[in-house]
Amino acid sequence: MADPEAAPSQAGGPTTKRLDFKHQTLDDAYAAPANLLEIEVSAPETHGIGRGRYTDYVIRMKTNIPIFKLKESTVRRRYSEFEWLKRELERDSKIVVPPLPGKAIKRQLPFRGDEGLFDDEFIEERRKGLEEFVNKIAGHPLAQNERCLHMFLQEPTIDRSYVPGKVKTT
Repeated sequence: MADPEAAPSQAGGPTTKRLDFKHQTLDDAYAAPANLLEIEVSAPETHGIGRGRYTDYVIRMKTNIPIFKLKESTVRRRYSEFEWLKRELERDSKIVVPPLPGKAIKRQLPFRGDEGLFDDEFIEERRKGLEEFVNKIAGHPLAQNERCLHMFLQEPTIDRSYVPGKVKTT
């Protein structure tokens, strides 16, 4: 007797059984994804005066990926620390590291009619570019194993004398 779940064969030969699939419930559909990784770059803040002036940003991460020791973290980072992360990944990992938003050399020239690097519009554009950069990197499975990424996302300060390498899962 033929199996009612089997699909008919086009050539009249043996039939194949259809795969069983699990119907998705509302709980399944709205549960946290298996690999949640959300990173937001926000709250730009400008510090200092004159040549010592700089802007830093809040980086808020939320994840359920087991390799990250903290499931939620918040740190402040400035542009030069994003540059550090990029250099470390280019030196030690096997991934193609995306570009950072540019240095904006022209905005650093004197006698501009605006605030240059500290203009609100420029800071917002840079914030968006930095958020895109860090999300691309953190979403890469090979980059997720790099110590420098973990330090950048989860440690209050970056230890520039750290020993590069992979994060060990426990």
